[in-house]
Amino acid sequence: MIDPIRIGTRKSELALWQAHNVHGLLSGLGCKAVIKPTVSTGDLVLDKPLYALGITGVFTRTLDTALLAGEIDIAVHSLKDVPTLLPKGLVEVAVLKRANARDILAYKNGQDFLSQSGAVIATGSLRRRAAWLHKYPHHKLVGLRGNVNSRLQKLKDNNWNGAILAAAGLERIGILPDSYSVLGWMVPAPAQGAIMIMCREDNMEVLEICRRLNDEHTSICTKIEREFLNKLEGGCTAPIGAYAYIKDSHVHFEGVLYSRDGQTKIDVTRVIPLKNSQNIVDDCIQEVFAKGGREVMNENALRAEQGENKAMQTKQVEQAKRVHVFSTKILPAEHTQKFDRKFIYKEANFIDIEFCQPSPDYANVKNVIFTSQNGVNSVHKSLAQYVMPFERIFCVGDKTKALAEQLFGPQLFGATVHMESSALALAKHIVDNHSGINFTFFCGDRRLDDLPDYLRKNQVNHKEVIVYKTHYKTEIVTGKVDCVLFFSPSAVKSYLKENKPDPIVFCIGQTTAMEAKKHFKRVETSPNPSVQNVVELVKKYYE
Repeated sequence: MIDPIRIGTRKSELALWQAHNVHGLLSGLGCKAVIKPTVSTGDLVLDKPLYALGITGVFTRTLDTALLAGEIDIAVHSLKDVPTLLPKGLVEVAVLKRANARDILAYKNGQDFLSQSGAVIATGSLRRRAAWLHKYPHHKLVGLRGNVNSRLQKLKDNNWNGAILAAAGLERIGILPDSYSVLGWMVPAPAQGAIMIMCREDNMEVLEICRRLNDEHTSICTKIEREFLNKLEGGCTAPIGAYAYIKDSHVHFEGVLYSRDGQTKIDVTRVIPLKNSQNIVDDCIQEVFAKGGREVMNENALRAEQGENKAMQTKQVEQAKRVHVFSTKILPAEHTQKFDRKFIYKEANFIDIEFCQPSPDYANVKNVIFTSQNGVNSVHKSLAQYVMPFERIFCVGDKTKALAEQLFGPQLFGATVHMESSALALAKHIVDNHSGINFTFFCGDRRLDDLPDYLRKNQVNHKEVIVYKTHYKTEIVTGKVDCVLFFSPSAVKSYLKENKPDPIVFCIGQTTAMEAKKHFKRVETSPNPSVQNVVELVKKYYE
C-alpha cells in the first residue's frame, strides 16, 4: 500500500482547493495522502494571453514532469487546462463530478454598457473573446490573466465594464461577486468545470484506488467535448467551445467554432441516445467542415502564426496568392491535412449513397463485376450472413480492388481479383479474356453505360443488379473557387445542377474524367484512382 499518496497541484487558491477536495475523497476511501504544490509556466508568465504563449499545457507541464520522475503519485488539474493528447506514460484515471460549466460576466455599475459602443470587456480566453465579439462587435476586448482572485481585483482597479470568468472556480472558493450574470448563450470550453486526476499508467495500485473516484457521466461528457476539440485540431490558439450533458438517457451536445475575430461562427447541436453516441463527434465534425470549418481553422492558424496585427495587414495579399480548392466529397483529415496554407480548402458531399437489399440468390454467383467501393460495401453488408463463393472478381480502381480482396478475396474464399483503371478498360479485358462465361454486375442506379454497352455489343452474358442508389445533393458553392475535385461521375452531374463549369477540374479516374470533359474546359486526371493521388496532383499542378 502506497503511504501516503502524493498529490501534485499548482499553488493557486483554486488549484489547492481542488487538491484538498481530492485529498478528502481519498481519505473517505481510507487512504492517506499528502499535497505537494508546485509552480507552472502559466502561473509565472502573466503578461501575455494564453494563446500568445505558443504552447499547450502551460499549467500542466511541470506536474507532468514530476509525475514521470516519480516525485508525485497523482496530479490534480482543471480538465479544461489539460491538452487533449497526454504525455506518453500518463493516463487520465478519474474525472470528478462536474460543477457549473458556464461562464459568467462580472460587471460594475449595471449592464447598460451592453448596448453601448466602446464598452471594455476583459478576458484572457480566445474562445470568450471571439464569442463576445460575435455578439457584441462594437465592444473592445482587453487581456486578463492571473488567478481568479487577482482577476476580480483587476476588474475593480481598471476602468473596465466587465470581465468574463468561469463560474465553477469562483463558486468553489466562495468569491462569486455580487454583480454578475450567467452567460448561457456562450458555449463553455471543453471540460470546463471538471476536475481530473492524472497518474502514471504503470502505477497500478494508485490507478485502482483513484478509479473509484470517477464520475461516469462527467467522464463520458468531457471525453466527447475534448474529442471535438482534438478533431478540430484546437488548443489555446483556436476559439472552440463544446458542452455535453446527459439527460433521460440521451446525450445533449453543443459545439462551436469561431474565427479569431469573432466574425464567423459555426455551431452544431445534437441530441442522441447515450447507447448510440459513439459517433456523435465525427458526425458533428463533418457538419462543421461542411459549413466551412476547415477554412476558419486555416485562417485561425494563419493568424496564430503571424500574429494578429500582421495577419490583418496581409490578409488580402495572402488571399490573392492562395488557391481555393473545393471538394465534392468530405475527405478524411489524413488527406486534407496535406494541403498546406497555400490552399484554402472547402468541401461538401454532393451525393448520398443508399444501399439496397439484393436477393440472397446472388450470394451464389461465380463471376462478379464491381466498378465502385459502394458496390462492394453494399453486397458485403447485405449478404454477409451467406457464404459467397465468388470465383472471379473484376474491379475498377485500386481502392475497389483492395476492398474486394479484403471482404471476398483469396484468403477468405479463394477468389481471384482483377483490376483495370476504367470501366471501359475492364470491359475490354473481359471480352478479350473471359467472353465465354456469365457475369453479375453489382452496380448503382446511376451507373455509366460504357461497361454494359461494350459487353452487350460483344455478346458477353451479364446481369445487372442494382445494389445501391445515388441521390444528388445540389448545393450552390459560394466564394472563389479555383479548382474542383470530383470522385465520381454522379458528383459531376450533381455539382452542375447549381454551379457553372468554370474552374479547373481534378478527377479521381478516367471514368469520372470522361463525364467532366463533357462540360469543363480544363480537366486533370489522377494517374491512379485514389484520393491521395488527386491531392498530390493538385499540389503539383500549383507548384
